[in-house]
Amino acid sequence: MSAMKKEYKVGIVGIGTVGTELVKVLRHRKFPASEIRIIARTERDEVIAGETFHVHAASVEAFEGLKFALFAGTEGAKGASQQYGWPAVERGVVVIDNGDDYRMDPRVPLVIPEINPEALRKHQGVISNPNCSTIIALMALAPLHKVAKIRRFIASTYQSVSGTGRDALVELDQQARAYAAGGEMTGKVYPHRIAFNILPHIGGVKENGHTSEEIKMRNETRKILDAPEIAVCATCCRVPVFYSHSEVLNVEFEKPISPEQAREILAGSPGVKVMDDLSKAVYPMPVDMQGADDVAVGRIRKDETVPNGLTMFTVGDNIRKGAALNAVQIAEKMIEMGLA
Repeated sequence: MSAMKKEYKVGIVGIGTVGTELVKVLRHRKFPASEIRIIARTERDEVIAGETFHVHAASVEAFEGLKFALFAGTEGAKGASQQYGWPAVERGVVVIDNGDDYRMDPRVPLVIPEINPEALRKHQGVISNPNCSTIIALMALAPLHKVAKIRRFIASTYQSVSGTGRDALVELDQQARAYAAGGEMTGKVYPHRIAFNILPHIGGVKENGHTSEEIKMRNETRKILDAPEIAVCATCCRVPVFYSHSEVLNVEFEKPISPEQAREILAGSPGVKVMDDLSKAVYPMPVDMQGADDVAVGRIRKDETVPNGLTMFTVGDNIRKGAALNAVQIAEKMIEMGLA
């Protein structure tokens, strides 16, 4: 970041779980922001990491003068980019959207900077952040795909409640406290209690009994890797964990790739941390990856049920790399590439 001398006015749309993390990431990475302007539904002041920000009420005029607008997709702001995204672009703003409104739009690049930064050159003003579960999977899969093309993979996810937002974090905490006290566990966020339970249901019901979260993993993977032929089957589950998503990936490649090769490739891949020594109980866990920038991969071994198969376990902080960090990295990469 030291090479960046120019400063930029940055807007953050939504100040829920992801919006708050965006502010922290911008400060932590010393992003060259001459201004951080927070835009949300109502005008007020917010204290984030000890710093007080004035929150501007959302309007088209609120984007005036910004270079980047990072749409957090929180605080009930799903669809905010539909209302304000393209009007902001008309004012010269680069929109980086964490929501799913434009991910599959052919005008809009879907970018993980470590994987497909070249897609940024085709942007028309809006860039989409992939879904958190897709990012965490592809940080492990994309480096291997470059060496031995992926034919298909099965993803079984264990996704934390922070992916649903602040209300879900509060609900899990309250239910756990109620359970410990012998009280009644109630909730409004999920259709069933989440404490000490697993819900194999994330998103709306879509085609052939899949959920929207599961369909996202398939469609987004194909777009990011520019590989429409990859077969993907995902089962996405919500688990009683506060932060970090975990995923089991069963992968079939077009040619052989050994666990040893995979570890070597991943160990040399930016943003990936290999934690893989089962004999010493070394493997990724959500409690270790909360707040971490990297995605961790472990339990790398042969999947003997298919030709050229590998199985692995990957964990990443869904609010950090799965959302806020990836958005800020997109802005950094655009500056580096001379696109902003």
